[in-house]
Amino acid sequence: MRWFEENIIATQRLPLFVFFVSLILAFVVTRVHVRLIRAGVGWFRNISVGDLHIHHVVFGVVLMLVGGVTGLIVSASSTGWYAVAAAVFGVGSALVLDEFALILHLRDVYWSEEGRTSVDALFVAVAVTGLLLLGLRPLTWQTPYGVPAGGQLAAAALVVNLVLAVITLLKGKIWTGLAGLFLPVLLVVGAIRLARPGSPWARWFFAPGSRRHNPAKMEKALRREIRWRRPVIRAKIAFQEFLSGRHDLPSIGMENRAKRPKARRRPRPVIRERPFIPPRAMRRRRPPRFLR
Repeated sequence: MRWFEENIIATQRLPLFVFFVSLILAFVVTRVHVRLIRAGVGWFRNISVGDLHIHHVVFGVVLMLVGGVTGLIVSASSTGWYAVAAAVFGVGSALVLDEFALILHLRDVYWSEEGRTSVDALFVAVAVTGLLLLGLRPLTWQTPYGVPAGGQLAAAALVVNLVLAVITLLKGKIWTGLAGLFLPVLLVVGAIRLARPGSPWARWFFAPGSRRHNPAKMEKALRREIRWRRPVIRAKIAFQEFLSGRHDLPSIGMENRAKRPKARRRPRPVIRERPFIPPRAMRRRRPPRFLR
């Protein structure tokens, strides 16, 4: 309780804390609800108006608008109502991020492989909010005493951090780049280390087909991907499926391939053989002499 008063209330982070908690709780409740709908348990059903299925992202957008506008109105007058507005905004954000893949692909991919993007988006939101709640600020330069450094030094540090963040993201290290915005040391590590084999950096500099094709670097990147990256991905997928359910429906590419009609071969034209006509029969007969 003392920690909460000193680090949350005293530092005026109560609205951010309420947003953080409501975001997580709303996402868990939403996922439990949709899993019960998928299993056909009890009265849990989709919301439909006639033949129109209403996705919960619609309610999320409405709640985000209500919470955001309310927060702008009451932020200077009441901390309690500001926290309530942050809770409403957090619930709306959870509903929107839970169907982030729908917004990205413009089609219902909730239970397909592409639907994992929604869970990844929410993980990013939770991680960034948690770091902000701990007092970290992205792309800031401070002295050990917490006082902002000089203007030139701060601007130079900001530019360096941005360049390192772009290089890290281009190397395919998304989580390292996002965490490095708050801990610049991670940006240095991510920018120096070898890029992932499928990243834009690899395609530009050492992958097959690039101008500076380097088979040794590509082989090293593939070994690292198999040895270190794939176990982490499997663990992340297992945690996602435990939390949000199995995304086992066919992906977009497989559905399009299954629905694509097979190309029909055009039938060959039938060549009818004409009967052979002797050349004499083709000649025009001359009339008799008495008719000439």
